[in-house]
Amino acid sequence: MVAAFFDIDGTIYRNSLLIEHFKRLLKYELLDFKEYDTRVKDNYKLWDERKGDYEKYLGGLTETYVDAIRGLPLSYNDFVSDQVLEIKGGRVYAYTRGMIKWHQDQGHLVIFISGSPDFLVSRMAKKFGVTDFCGSVYHVEDGKLSGKISPMWDSKNKLKAIDSFCHKYEINLDDSFAYGDTHGDITMLQLVGHPRAINPSKELLYSIKKDDDLRNKTEIIIERKDVIYKIDASVDIIDI
Repeated sequence: MVAAFFDIDGTIYRNSLLIEHFKRLLKYELLDFKEYDTRVKDNYKLWDERKGDYEKYLGGLTETYVDAIRGLPLSYNDFVSDQVLEIKGGRVYAYTRGMIKWHQDQGHLVIFISGSPDFLVSRMAKKFGVTDFCGSVYHVEDGKLSGKISPMWDSKNKLKAIDSFCHKYEINLDDSFAYGDTHGDITMLQLVGHPRAINPSKELLYSIKKDDDLRNKTEIIIERKDVIYKIDASVDIIDI
């Protein structure tokens, strides 16, 4: 079987599902607004002013989020998660939305693998009608989020997930596709015959350029405004 593996945040979704969920929790006053709003803004400010690294920004934000939702009742979480997908679920890149449909039309398996919480990834998977999915598992105890997580945002765990899907569906990786945007997706891109980096972070782009095999076979797609660009992996990176 041929599969297409898609990261979600920054690859399909034009931001982060986790961030959207966090903002809604703050808006509905389900968290200590003063404490966490300040921490979120401090994290975001460095990236927004292009003074900080994108992946460090996401890492710091995720740590704050995990701390914030500990003890959140599952019923509240389900309500907010539904709101995120209903209000923001269509905020996706035209390129990857089109590729999801193309793969489905070809009869390929379409699998979402994301570092976002599983309760958001499952809703996104349902929205797009994909074959399967996995996300970071946020464990529940006594009807509340416990703060314990089985992460899916790093390359090591994404490798394990793909291995599991390969056994489940008898996937031929040489004929398969992968789409990602950060260094956490590097293993996913290395495993398949047709890797595609979508608006890649600097760290991911450096990793692609250093890997001869990956550099030769990776398509780099940049989507800005209403234009989609395809550039060569040998493109120079300008450090400022």
